[in-house]
Amino acid sequence: MFTSVDDVSARLAETGYLASPAVATTVFLADRIGKPLLVEGPAGVGKTELAKAVAEIAGAELIRLQCYEGVDEARALYEWNHAKQLLRISAGRDETWDATRSDIFSEEFLLPRPLLTAIRGDEPKVLLIDETDKADVEVEGLLLEVLSDFQVTVPELGTITATRRPFVVLTSNASRELSEALRRRCLFLHIGFPDAELERRIVRLKVPDLDAALAESVVRVVGALRAMDLRKVPSVSETIDWARTLLALGADTLDETVVRDSLGVLLKHQDDVLKASAKLDLEAL
Repeated sequence: MFTSVDDVSARLAETGYLASPAVATTVFLADRIGKPLLVEGPAGVGKTELAKAVAEIAGAELIRLQCYEGVDEARALYEWNHAKQLLRISAGRDETWDATRSDIFSEEFLLPRPLLTAIRGDEPKVLLIDETDKADVEVEGLLLEVLSDFQVTVPELGTITATRRPFVVLTSNASRELSEALRRRCLFLHIGFPDAELERRIVRLKVPDLDAALAESVVRVVGALRAMDLRKVPSVSETIDWARTLLALGADTLDETVVRDSLGVLLKHQDDVLKASAKLDLEAL
């Protein structure tokens, strides 16, 4: 997919994703050696957007498994269409069970879920396993076969092996520790908050109508908030949202009134808003 690290940076930028050298290098290696990419970091720094950008570059279908507590094999791998199976059994009452069984456990009655869908077919695909840390530990066992050999075993049908491997991105907010077995199968990338220069470039790219001086002020204020002991510091996506908010408000500069009235765009907890309102010194920035 990519010819070099610089090619990764350039093509990601064409999609609107500005990548640091570390991000571009790891994406290049994941593509070149065909290993899944585990991307860890705080919420809102662009982990999910990276998978979307790669899919756009490749002209690939993006297949997303959104993890959550309680997600299981039926949601991740496959399940059988039980209603359709019952109808088939009812329609074939005069048949032997062996004949019926061989029919109802066939492709026609199989409902593929994201993991199975991602390894079937010859079209390019990007498999996004989003917020892997939100799933139960047992779900990681389901992932190991897919991430090791890019295959899924369906007992009634046998082993289904990928004819064209998908580009795989797993994301994690590190709310729990992922297993070493899962980590071994992946290349690791940590995406933290960008430095001020990169964040300014991101803001100017995403909100091109924002004045350059105001964009710089936005990044400085967000940096100051991140330095505070808050329950949740602003993410990059929230920086962009704030920039759009200021544009919508017609603000030319940042003053105490504008910042106070719009802090809810950046901060999501009232105690954080109160703490920021008390400690933030605009004149010192």
